[in-house]
Amino acid sequence: MPKPLNIAILWHMHQPYYKDLVTGKYFMPWVRLHGIKDYYDMVAILDEFPKVHQTFNMVPSLVDQILDYVDNNATDTHLDLALKPAAELTTSEKESILQNFFLANWENMVKPYPRYWDILKTRGFVYSKDDLKDIQRYFITQDYLDLQVLFNLAWFDPIFKDNDKFLKGLVKKGRDFTEDEKIELIKKQREVLALIIPKYREMEERGIIEISTTPYYHPILPLLCDSFAAKMAIPDIKLPKKRFLHPEDAVAQVNKAVEFHKRVFGRAPRGMWPSEGSVSEEIIPIIYDAGIKWIATDEEILAKSINALFERDKEEVVKDAGTLYRPYNAKAGDKGVSMFFRDHSLSDLIGFVYSKWDPEHASQDFINRLHKIREKLLTQGNLDDFVIPIILDGENAWEYYKNDGRDFLRSLYGKLSNDPLIRSVTMSEHLEANPPKATLPKLFSGSWINHNFRIWIGHEEDNTAWDLLEDTRSALVEFEREGTADKAAIAKAWQEIYIAEGSDWCWWYGDEHSTENDDAFDELFRKHLMNVYMLVGKEIPEELFIPVIREDKVCKPTIDLVSFISPTIDGEVSNYFEWLSAAYYDVTKVGGTMHRVESIVSHIYYGFNLANMYVRLDANLTLIGGDKGEFTYTVNILKPESHKIEVYCCRKGESLTYDGALYREVNDKWVREKPVNRLAIKDIIEMEIPFSDINVSRKDQVQFFVTVKKGGTELERWPNRGCIMFEAPTEDFEAIMWRV
Repeated sequence: MPKPLNIAILWHMHQPYYKDLVTGKYFMPWVRLHGIKDYYDMVAILDEFPKVHQTFNMVPSLVDQILDYVDNNATDTHLDLALKPAAELTTSEKESILQNFFLANWENMVKPYPRYWDILKTRGFVYSKDDLKDIQRYFITQDYLDLQVLFNLAWFDPIFKDNDKFLKGLVKKGRDFTEDEKIELIKKQREVLALIIPKYREMEERGIIEISTTPYYHPILPLLCDSFAAKMAIPDIKLPKKRFLHPEDAVAQVNKAVEFHKRVFGRAPRGMWPSEGSVSEEIIPIIYDAGIKWIATDEEILAKSINALFERDKEEVVKDAGTLYRPYNAKAGDKGVSMFFRDHSLSDLIGFVYSKWDPEHASQDFINRLHKIREKLLTQGNLDDFVIPIILDGENAWEYYKNDGRDFLRSLYGKLSNDPLIRSVTMSEHLEANPPKATLPKLFSGSWINHNFRIWIGHEEDNTAWDLLEDTRSALVEFEREGTADKAAIAKAWQEIYIAEGSDWCWWYGDEHSTENDDAFDELFRKHLMNVYMLVGKEIPEELFIPVIREDKVCKPTIDLVSFISPTIDGEVSNYFEWLSAAYYDVTKVGGTMHRVESIVSHIYYGFNLANMYVRLDANLTLIGGDKGEFTYTVNILKPESHKIEVYCCRKGESLTYDGALYREVNDKWVREKPVNRLAIKDIIEMEIPFSDINVSRKDQVQFFVTVKKGGTELERWPNRGCIMFEAPTEDFEAIMWRV
């Protein structure tokens, strides 16, 4: 009988901590909505496939919020809007509903409901906040009631909509819902939320899954221990003014997680996914002392730790598979834990690629890849010693799949169950049978994203947040020393500090990610710090009232400019190479959240030669079709002088008309200077802007951003904060970039 290949799938379940502890209100609904869509069915589906053993990482702060909805009847701003009788909605509440109750994947979650899709079309695929006041005249009370119901119905997992008589009836009815039906629907949501934790306990007791944990509020542990940990991966990184050096907080976050896990799931966790796969040697003793036996991170951390490079062959199989696909001992002094290193290629296929494929094709492709890896490993050692860790987000990808990913997962799990050459195990199952035989010479400090901590520290906004956190923490220590504050208030204030140490705040600060809720995340982070002062009866420092997010920041492109370009300005990609060397800004990845609606602009390409600047906009022109009127795309140049290039575009059916003009700011007024002669719109928008037209000289810093307007109202701005920047080239630009 041939030996099977061990694979260990870990699903990471996490949401930011959305609750304001003072008001008790949740700022956003995503714990509730993902609770009815993802958390229960992801584990319940294994009832069909008991041979597919898996690990589920349940972040304590997520579980805490789920239980709050169940045990304490917690509510959130979106839920309050949904529950209010439609006939009593105010104008501003109607605006909020029209703005927020389409926050779902339109193709897979809105379009399947004809009434929901019709309301969306009436509201408009693109709109401005000013439009919402005028749009309201197209809606009657029943429209708002139907929208309240459909938004909350669409988020239910198919397992409930197919099997629950009431939900099935609502889907069939499709429209003209009643207030009583709406109340019953929300009641159903709480019933589903109540199923989640008991189901995970049951499946672990049956031996089908293992439940691991994460430090309580999802902090970056190495940075809590010492913010200088960021220097290992990026020696010249610019750090906050004040060094954050509080390993005791890392201890508290880990120990709180373990105790909470015991209380909720009835047993201590054996494993831990450190937040964002963030590791360093300093955290090993903390994790060991908490009784944790294993942790996991990304393959790049292993590569850096052992000075290796995991190259893949033409079939995308890791050449040195025997080195990657095994657990290791990670030690600090006499304390150590076992470590797994995820295959990020296989993990990302599920997270980002297979949603676009036919489920059967996708699952078979995955199995084929596993077979090829097995063949490679057979030549590199004893197959029992090896395991392929596949680790990814367990909630956010599924709205991009048809049928919430259920068809793909059932196809994949069916193949895994019936394949004698593959065995699905939990992390602990593998370790019990095959403990690590190798010890790491060192453990590189970094995360599962580019083996560094750049997302969370180094940018001006991130550093400001760390300094505010350090200042508030130091103030709390001093308050506690004074001995005048109530002990319960002090304890709650420390909880606010631990929440503010979570990774989610700095995820949204800096260049890497942005969302329509940036302001809300910024406000909530500062609110947690403000609450520390409120709880101990001290005056709130003025700096906490100032937003951390900056409107003037320079945003890093997704890909940097590497050489001169001279594209053909014809409105289409004439050949593969004409924009290959350009820089580009990927709007679709800016959000880093699964709750974005579609944008008109998806990519901004830019580049230059010695004489000209080139800009290309990849726009979803189908969103602006029909009777939506004229749209204006504007390249807004801030430096070295204020100019703008306005491109007017109007589509009526198959007919597309456009025109463009260059403007210069004179005495706070825009003066039209000349038409844009080199402009084309077909599949894409392309334009050539002579440097001489915008008064750009060699080595001048050029800053710009792009807007989309309808009428005179701005619909989109990219980057949504700050600008894109480059330096006008000299003759030796390409030689310099070649040397780099």
